[in-house]
Amino acid sequence: MKLGPKKKLAIRLLGVGRKRVKFNEEKLSEIKEAITRRDIHALVKQGVIIKEQKDGHSRSGARRIIIQRRKGRRQGKGSRQGFKTARLSRKHDWISRIRAQRKFLKELRQKEIVNKHNYRILRNKAKGGFFRSVRHIKLFMNEYNLVNKKK
Repeated sequence: MKLGPKKKLAIRLLGVGRKRVKFNEEKLSEIKEAITRRDIHALVKQGVIIKEQKDGHSRSGARRIIIQRRKGRRQGKGSRQGFKTARLSRKHDWISRIRAQRKFLKELRQKEIVNKHNYRILRNKAKGGFFRSVRHIKLFMNEYNLVNKKK
């Protein structure tokens, strides 16, 4: 007697694919005797017909990548999606730049490296978005000799 129909019954009963239903080789005679759905169900309970576990996807690689990302790696141009402004909004970029520039100018004023008049000029230029960075302010000051000469 063929086992095909028995396997079909077991597949429908267990609700899995063909590959996941396995018959115990030693008890094939018992399986051949089973006719009804109830018989097949009894064999499943006895462990003669086995439903194999589904193959899963390993998370080990994903975990490794997450650890690297926490270290600040895997952030290169090829890994980025979306526009530059989607990752860091224009507003937040502006806020961080202007705060750094104003802090730098404040320090220059307190240390009397820049006089009141030049400080005002530099601060207004920063407010207008003239400077790209703190380094740009330094270059501008050197170019136009805005540094106070210590006596």
